[in-house]
Amino acid sequence: MGQAEIATGTLRVATGDSGVTLFVRNKVRRDVAAFTPERTLLFVHGATYPASTSFDLALDGVSWMDYIASRGYDVYLMDLRGYGSSTRPPEMAAPAADNPPVVRGVTAIADIGRVVEAITRRRGVDSLCLLGWSWGTTLTGAYAASFPDHVHRLALYAPLWVKREAAGARSIVPDAGGLPAWRGTGREEAYARWVAGVPEEALPTLIPPGWFDAWADATFATDPDGMAMDPPVLRAPNGVLQDVRESYFAGRPYFDPSRITAPTLLAVGAWDADTPPAMAEDMFRQLSPSPHHQLVIFDEGSHTMMMERNRLQLFETVQAFLDRG
Repeated sequence: MGQAEIATGTLRVATGDSGVTLFVRNKVRRDVAAFTPERTLLFVHGATYPASTSFDLALDGVSWMDYIASRGYDVYLMDLRGYGSSTRPPEMAAPAADNPPVVRGVTAIADIGRVVEAITRRRGVDSLCLLGWSWGTTLTGAYAASFPDHVHRLALYAPLWVKREAAGARSIVPDAGGLPAWRGTGREEAYARWVAGVPEEALPTLIPPGWFDAWADATFATDPDGMAMDPPVLRAPNGVLQDVRESYFAGRPYFDPSRITAPTLLAVGAWDADTPPAMAEDMFRQLSPSPHHQLVIFDEGSHTMMMERNRLQLFETVQAFLDRG
């Protein structure tokens, strides 16, 4: 018997702010007839790139979203406001220096809440699983700590935490001065950031041929206005950088992990220069004691391991955690 076909749909979720809606994509096997919290999952992206090209880019024929959906899950991804196909704040159409940072964490967490509410109402469930990447781990972690009844399981991939000098975390946050409303990332800068912590001898085989270009083409195409600039850039809100400056890089946690009641997985690559394993280890120690918490460090993976040659190690580890019931 062949594998069941996966159906794809999209939603626009209202935020309560005039004119601001959120893009949500859904994938689920056509033979799935019953929906449960343990098999409903929402992906939340990081500080720079949208969810659609982070989690649903078919590399070698399959995306991470496809991988989970093919196992009978009702899977969603969302673009936070200011990213991808969601509404961009008007400040992002003006010169960056004209306004302070937009889309702070409190706004992004509220957006997640709106999407969780839309999904649970749509499927008649009372909670779901959250999977966050990078800044998305802060947002989903904070949401899970504040609304424990709405989160069945929590997977944090490349978790962001308080910076320790000994941890060697690289920073894209300027040390001083006011931050503009948004920042632009060029294609070459995106590649350099991707491989920043990778040993030189591993670079030739880290990303299979054509994968970076496929990702970059799809990702930068989500921002036509940024691509029309000289030089072309992908724009991203700077609210996250302001939050990180005031919290993690000031030695203050953004949220209290001890308030998370859901089983939690922390997963990170050993070559991650943005959120090195020491951050995951420190966060893990802050979780309330539970036999259902896990910390996994992958020997050969960067901050973007989900699109590297060892990505199936990450997929399989997260899937095993989700499948525990």
